[in-house]
Amino acid sequence: MVKREVIGAHYGLRDWLAQRVTAMVMIVYTVIFLVMLLKLPAFDYPSWKAMWSAPIMRFGTLLFLLCLFLHAWVGMRNIFMDYVKPTGLRLALYGAVILALVAYGAWAVQILWGK
Repeated sequence: MVKREVIGAHYGLRDWLAQRVTAMVMIVYTVIFLVMLLKLPAFDYPSWKAMWSAPIMRFGTLLFLLCLFLHAWVGMRNIFMDYVKPTGLRLALYGAVILALVAYGAWAVQILWGK
């Protein structure tokens, strides 16, 4: 039996697929969002508030943001794996990015569903 030695993080296909799927979700959301903006009766606060009061808009935006955060995480992780060689520094950068993305996610939920 030949023992294969796997070198590196071997995330290749999964990362590639995650980047493409999240990009497609973000593109679809952006097109829908732009169409909704064009359909607004007026560009004023009541129209804007009415658009964001629909639950589908809030859930769609949350899905968009989750895809954005996953897309950013995969990209930043790959950059750190390729260009940051000291393990301790790389782990610290991973932690900083994860902390920032979690904070942004919590902030987005607060904005979308806060009063």
